[in-house]
Amino acid sequence: MRIVTRPDFDGIVCAALLYDAEEIDQPIRWAEPNELQKGQVEIYDEDIIANLPYHPNCAMWFDHHFTNQPDTPFEGLYRLAPSAAGLVYEYYQGRFQRDYSELIHQTDRIDAADLTMEEVLTPERYPYVLLSMTVSGRDDDGEGYWGHLIQLLRRADIEAVLEDPLVREQCARAIDRNRRFAEIVKAHTRLEGHVSITDFRPFGTAPNGNRFLVYSFYPEAVASVKIRYDGPGKERVVIGVGHSIFNPNCRVNVGLMLAQFGGGGHRGAGSCTVPAAEADSCLASVLETLSRNEPNE
Repeated sequence: MRIVTRPDFDGIVCAALLYDAEEIDQPIRWAEPNELQKGQVEIYDEDIIANLPYHPNCAMWFDHHFTNQPDTPFEGLYRLAPSAAGLVYEYYQGRFQRDYSELIHQTDRIDAADLTMEEVLTPERYPYVLLSMTVSGRDDDGEGYWGHLIQLLRRADIEAVLEDPLVREQCARAIDRNRRFAEIVKAHTRLEGHVSITDFRPFGTAPNGNRFLVYSFYPEAVASVKIRYDGPGKERVVIGVGHSIFNPNCRVNVGLMLAQFGGGGHRGAGSCTVPAAEADSCLASVLETLSRNEPNE
């Protein structure tokens, strides 16, 4: 069997649980949602897909995104929920070798952005929050670390995980990256009405860091929009949108709004990837919808 999942913290935890509950004998296939949607990932009949859109070839599927609601019977579990890992945990309850309840609780909070202002501003004081920031699908050399972290989470508590030399190194990098990222976000973000807009297109490779910081910098905003190129070729643009985690007044279903551009996600967060030539018109439509701030479901 093979796991096909997304390279984020929720995907990492999904994989740790699946390794514990099933006989996984093939390397993980890491993928982004748009890769599955475009048919760029070959799915086999023994694959377990987690935290990604459904594919009819798979053996099992676990997901929690609003725009991935199934219309056909499948083996696994789908429900709107804080994390996909929580659904894997529920499905296999009683089959695990150790107690993952605290890991799932923290993964639910992190993936649902249910964080305090202090956790956002000083993640280094909160072990699970900091650990989650060491995982990014935009790290070209990340696969070795992701696999290492999966095995650590299967056998160790959070204190022991953070004592691992490789994890300590990655955490130190995350802290330094967040410090630099904060200044970049401030320099490349503008406020239009009740929406903050962070445009990283001036960068060849967009900076990466604490994705929650923008909400602490612009508490008057009800939503944030982030724009970046999808890779160094500058041929495609990623537009990410999120409800503010501190100002709960956005009424737009983000995943549903972005589905019209080939993207998707949750009610409160999502993204789409469009040709660079279409990015400004897509962005204008998104900003118009967010500016009206009317329910769209």
